Amino acid sequence: MKLELKIQLLKFGSAIFNSLFLALGLSVAGCAVWILFDTGSFLNILSSVELRTVAAGLLLIGGMVTAVSVVGCIGTNGENRFLLLIYLGFLVILFLGQLFITLLLLINRNKIGQSLEIAVDQIIVEYGNSSSQDTLMDNVQHYGKCCGKTAPSDWLRNSYIDSLNLTGPDILPCSCFSSYRRSSDSPWCSELPSFSEPPYGRGNSSYDQGCKQTLSDWLQENALTIIGMDVSLILIQVLQFGFMVDLYRAFGRKTSLKRSNQLFDSGHAHLDHTPADNLDYGEQNYTYIDSDGVHIDPNDPSHYHDNPSHLAYHHDNHSQVYMVPTQGY
Repeated sequence: MKLELKIQLLKFGSAIFNSLFLALGLSVAGCAVWILFDTGSFLNILSSVELRTVAAGLLLIGGMVTAVSVVGCIGTNGENRFLLLIYLGFLVILFLGQLFITLLLLINRNKIGQSLEIAVDQIIVEYGNSSSQDTLMDNVQHYGKCCGKTAPSDWLRNSYIDSLNLTGPDILPCSCFSSYRRSSDSPWCSELPSFSEPPYGRGNSSYDQGCKQTLSDWLQENALTIIGMDVSLILIQVLQFGFMVDLYRAFGRKTSLKRSNQLFDSGHAHLDHTPADNLDYGEQNYTYIDSDGVHIDPNDPSHYHDNPSHLAYHHDNHSQVYMVPTQGY
């Protein structure tokens, strides 16, 4: 395969993988922003140091992937071997960083799950005091068709319900019912007639199942999504590393060929600027030197008459006769 064709194919393959690399990197950064800053997510309110570390690592990796992708594009299109070396170095760093984040998430999944349960317990106790967390818990119960963490009785630990000295879950958040009608802005509903007046709404068919399994499945799905993106990034990096190494070598060969051609062209240019017509050597004569160091002028016939042995010697033993050009005018 011709070198230039090989370079173009490598550039094309590198561009495809670099685009996928950039897209996944931005997705990873988006997950990190969601974990760290989305107030409508349980992950944002978790006190897990491990999860915060994972989120910060994902954000850093996403930013580095964006920057490294730009360097790779510039280095590839400009055929800059130095930028390709920088790109390869950052690929190695990113590879190690993603392995660390992935292993950290896998090892600490149980700790993160425990932190999630603690956060749910805290929300249940403080429900009614924070609109953002109330909405978060209502969404989980409404869409998950569940109530409380393990059962509706968990709501007896709520600070407001506890102040009513109830013996059973007679009053529950309206999101615990399959259908309900709120009373004013109160989040509480009941199926009992005695609690059908404000500030309580009317609810029908409360859910009996707790939300623990729903939250566990949700956390598992998100963890697997993040791990999947990390593994995909790692695989793309391995392929991209191979493409870039081949490109680096191909660019080196191309540079060497260019230098060789330049030297060849400069040598021809030097010869073209010194033609034989410009060399004023005059008529060129030759002198033979025999083995005794005697100069023999072939244009002087008298020399052969005086020394007939030189003529025979010259013709019979060519290996010891030397022809030396002498300048004549």
